[in-house]
Amino acid sequence: MVKLTVDGTEIEVADGMSVLQACEAAGAEIPRFCYHERLSIAGNCRMCLVEMERSPKPIASCAMPAGEGMVISTNTPLVKKAREGVMEFLLINHPLDCPICDQGGECDLQDQAMAFGVDNSRYEENKRAVEDKYIGPLVKTIMTRCIHCTRCVRFVTEVGGVEELGATGRGEDMEITTYLEQAMTSEMSGNVIDLCPVGALTSKPYAFTARPWELKKTESIDVMDAVGSNIRVDTRGREVMRVMPRLHDEVNEEWISDKSRFIWDGLRTQRLDRPYVRKDGKLAAATWQEAFDTIAEKVSATSADRMAAIAGDQCAAEEMFALKDLMDRLGVASIDCRQDGSGLGAIGGRAAYVFNSTIAGIEQADAILLIGSNPRHEAAVLNARIRKHWRATGLPIGVIGEASDLNYDFAHLGAGPDTLKELAAGNHGFSGVLERAERPMIILGMGALARYDGNAVLSLAVELGSRVGAIGNNQEWAGFNILHAAASRVAGLDMCFLPREGGRDTVGIVEAAGAGELDVLFLLGADEFAADKLGSAFVVYQGTHGDRGAHRADVILPGATYTEKSGTFVNTEGRAQMAHRAAFPPGDAREDWAIVRALSDVLGQKLPYDSLNALRALMYEECPQFASLDEISAPNISELLDAAKGDGVLTSEPFKNAVSDFYLTNPIARASKIMAECSALAHGGEAAGTGTDG
Repeated sequence: MVKLTVDGTEIEVADGMSVLQACEAAGAEIPRFCYHERLSIAGNCRMCLVEMERSPKPIASCAMPAGEGMVISTNTPLVKKAREGVMEFLLINHPLDCPICDQGGECDLQDQAMAFGVDNSRYEENKRAVEDKYIGPLVKTIMTRCIHCTRCVRFVTEVGGVEELGATGRGEDMEITTYLEQAMTSEMSGNVIDLCPVGALTSKPYAFTARPWELKKTESIDVMDAVGSNIRVDTRGREVMRVMPRLHDEVNEEWISDKSRFIWDGLRTQRLDRPYVRKDGKLAAATWQEAFDTIAEKVSATSADRMAAIAGDQCAAEEMFALKDLMDRLGVASIDCRQDGSGLGAIGGRAAYVFNSTIAGIEQADAILLIGSNPRHEAAVLNARIRKHWRATGLPIGVIGEASDLNYDFAHLGAGPDTLKELAAGNHGFSGVLERAERPMIILGMGALARYDGNAVLSLAVELGSRVGAIGNNQEWAGFNILHAAASRVAGLDMCFLPREGGRDTVGIVEAAGAGELDVLFLLGADEFAADKLGSAFVVYQGTHGDRGAHRADVILPGATYTEKSGTFVNTEGRAQMAHRAAFPPGDAREDWAIVRALSDVLGQKLPYDSLNALRALMYEECPQFASLDEISAPNISELLDAAKGDGVLTSEPFKNAVSDFYLTNPIARASKIMAECSALAHGGEAAGTGTDG
């Protein structure tokens, strides 16, 4: 610890802290433009100048380590004059276009010019102009506004892992550019919009659409992957205008992926806003009562063993609980929340299907083995955490599966289960790396588990984890992790939305429907499976977009997206989080739990709750972990070790990553024009304009 004095107050701070951090710990406000807590120190804006005793001139507090006995002053006349001078220099070439700048109202330069600047300028020369750069369909550039803080450069290099932004020229000729003016290839490039302290980098799809004071801000949870990133949804009236990240150090820090940020245009296109019933081979608009009566007629004409239900990837816990309750009352045994076809939940307890080390625990690992996973596409924010730890420690990372670009160095060990078998037996070179590690980490992706030998792969991975110390040997370390790609999966497994005795799983349901052994199938937002192989089964689709499930449906019940309902989502590490309603569903669409409740009445199996609070009370009674918001229960390692005894026959088929196109993984993404442009660019095609280019 280091003791120093700030504005007459003696404080004690940790070794290695900067003077800026020490001043803020003492309660002093230090302006800054280039400094950011999660990026390397640049020290090039000089706005954070403070006075240090015995120093001949003010010091840049962000770049000066706090030292024993320092005496710092943050509000002397010298400091005030120095900051006014820095601000005056920054405004020499900065254009006076606040009225037309999208950063207006949220601009650090505006705020600090008011607080630390002067009310006049001594410069009469013309301002310089810089040509705008093309860096992709997501980020709009007005580079004349740039103050060269280099936050964007440091972010894409250090966090994004792509060295695609940099500075050219010197002095007044310096410019931030992508060199060849190509689109950035990072899945997290949109974060530079939040980092930019001026209006040089703004959101291209959002350009000129709204002002921040017009928007209602609602805290919510992202469902584009299973990380559970904390987000803020900004709405105007009934429309979602933008999505922003919220700070949560243990989950997403302060980053979100581009898919999470720019998905909002897909929320309003291709929406299902009224019930539909298929008549004479064509879907026709209907009333809710007509849709319910059609379903009731089909259900009454069949038996429970010829009905089934599948829950999709973006369902909240509440509607899954309601549908499970209804299916139980109808006696339906064939229900499943694993539309990807994995066998998770059958063996090993809860520890066999969650990210046991927690996402923040990645930074404690000293060796990582990825099996059948591309975290860059399946969980971009989590992959950034791995990269962060790799940059800091250089830890060894091994990959079994496809050799994709992960934005960090790794050893490609092999393509499939044969390599995993060698590691488990200790016959592979990387097994020694895992054995020597004090906190080894194993991450299994759905590419290894969502296949017919998935349980055998899981058993072998548990055996490996037990042998190298990722499970059991160190009571303070649980390094065996499952990385899900679906936001709803852990909640479904927690509430046991799984086949009952004699029931079929997703694969069995599809096969039975194709063989004519299934009469009625309920799809709760389920679109990511072979819906075209359901034969002549009567399909009830409850969802939000006219996607794959709706195309096959005989009855469509319009539901609400994640921004249009209050719901509980459990992320891949087993952390329950609450999303709040930011807008209302369009047309006749309703919240999903309410649709299931209304349908239950028509089917003669009335569910015992008429409000969301009543439903949650019963859900918390049966699944108490959902009530413990933002908490993670310790894994039961003994149950996980039982998974090593699982049966199943391994094949030699290589692992294939669960996500082939990062930008088009769900119905909302496939309805988004912005995501279509990004997908085309990522695959070498040409993107159409967003309407805000130029």
